[in-house]
Amino acid sequence: VGPLIAPPSGPLARALGSLEPGESWLVEPRPLDDTGRLWSPGVRVGVRPGSWFHRTECFGPVLGVIRADDLDHAISIQNNVDFGLTGGIHSLDPDEVAHWVDRVEVGNAYVNRSTTGAVVRRQPFGGWKHSAVGPGAKAGGPNYLLQFAGFAEPDTVDPSRVRASYEAAWRDEFAVGHDPTGLRAESNVLRYRPVERVVVRHTAGHERDVARLRAAADVTGVTLVESSADAIPTDEFVASLRPGDRVRLLGVDDELAALVECRAWFDVTAPSTSGRVELLKWVREQAVSTTVHRHGRLPSD
Repeated sequence: VGPLIAPPSGPLARALGSLEPGESWLVEPRPLDDTGRLWSPGVRVGVRPGSWFHRTECFGPVLGVIRADDLDHAISIQNNVDFGLTGGIHSLDPDEVAHWVDRVEVGNAYVNRSTTGAVVRRQPFGGWKHSAVGPGAKAGGPNYLLQFAGFAEPDTVDPSRVRASYEAAWRDEFAVGHDPTGLRAESNVLRYRPVERVVVRHTAGHERDVARLRAAADVTGVTLVESSADAIPTDEFVASLRPGDRVRLLGVDDELAALVECRAWFDVTAPSTSGRVELLKWVREQAVSTTVHRHGRLPSD
């Protein structure tokens, strides 16, 4: 275990130096020199679901073990955190693996391999929940540079053409997984998971854009919540938001500070006529990396 970049402080100092109720040290960590940067690793057992150590990120050489009753219980424990960067499972049962992959709330999911070492293109890197900032496109993935691009939209586009673009993008890009590297020894699938809700906050005069959002919601199966800024006060609107909501602002400029304060995802651009551009805002990217060999033996064709 390499050295820390600085002597432990805050949560890490607490994690290395004390235990919570019901916990004990399987391996107790200890400093190895006078700098405070070099520690032997620690393993704490008896960590309770929902406890401080379970819910707090501690960046250092200390591991907590939580006992789960079954796979569903383990998944609920794993998902019951504010962050969602990486997660892993080790299992030779394909049904268990499929069940976990379907429910885990992380941006990078690893099966029967380590949970570090993301490689550009193979495992584009980026998380869910508070492990994502802004649009949330994965670094090293096919959509990252789109976050920095501007698009010239035509003044008028027939609604049927917009709908057709959304349907084609959903069918060909977002509803299927992609493994561009195509390794035999490792599956690296980038897929898209629809968000639960998109909330459009709008003023009068944006009927065309709201109609496009309705079409996107219908294509993706995502719930669209419409909130009129002319009728619903800001505090009532902000209080109605749920964790994970994506907010689209149309003609509303005075609520940005309130949305930043509550850490809401929001976008001030009008919906695009291109499905490849617009539907990125209705999904979360997830990279699923799976070791597909055992003991160095590749599967036969």
